[in-house]
Amino acid sequence: MEKTREILKARNLKKYYGSGESLVKAVDNISLSVNEGEFVAIVGTSGSGKSTLLHLLGGLDYADEGEVIIDGMDVLKMKDEEQTVFRRRKIGFIFQNYNLLAASNVYKNVTLPIRLDGNRPDEAYIDMILKLLGLEDKKGRRPNQLSGGQQQRVAIARALAGKPAIILADEPTGNLDSKTSAEVMGLLHRSGREFHQTILMITHNEEIAQMADRIIHLEDGRVVGGEAHGTK
Repeated sequence: MEKTREILKARNLKKYYGSGESLVKAVDNISLSVNEGEFVAIVGTSGSGKSTLLHLLGGLDYADEGEVIIDGMDVLKMKDEEQTVFRRRKIGFIFQNYNLLAASNVYKNVTLPIRLDGNRPDEAYIDMILKLLGLEDKKGRRPNQLSGGQQQRVAIARALAGKPAIILADEPTGNLDSKTSAEVMGLLHRSGREFHQTILMITHNEEIAQMADRIIHLEDGRVVGGEAHGTK
């Protein structure tokens, strides 16, 4: 049987804001591990530290203490420029508000991270992703010509386009109705399987979280339930 490879490991992560009585422990000594190909949901109420944790794991913010290892590399020890390049090549981000460029069409939005890296897109791969996500006939349209569900699919396509080792999704269904949410989750699952992606998703929706392979519960910046394996 093939041994499962650890793709992401966080150890003793801390991120505090303020001091004294106004001290907020946004992420309070969290350790967790994610294996290659896993789909993990991190759930918790508003203010539980979900977004802060995701930003630390993706190198979008710096931790006060701890380490984040992605694909064998310590993200938090990198210099800013090195970290930016690493994020672009190894991590795909899906944001709740899509973060699409209004003046660019679907194709340009999807291929943006690749072009920023000075590379030419793998056209056959991009076409395959767009077809999988039902966007093959929308390549020339701008975001304001798309529905919310279609815009989220463009964000997913952009996250997949650079063939990253891991995808970090911040409330990817937060702005969508229940039917479109179910479709997006199905697409994430399918694209994860087909393109061998590891997905870490935060959500406040327990029903959506149940569609993941594993659930980690956060409360007041700490893991309080679920399985955060490999944290010894």
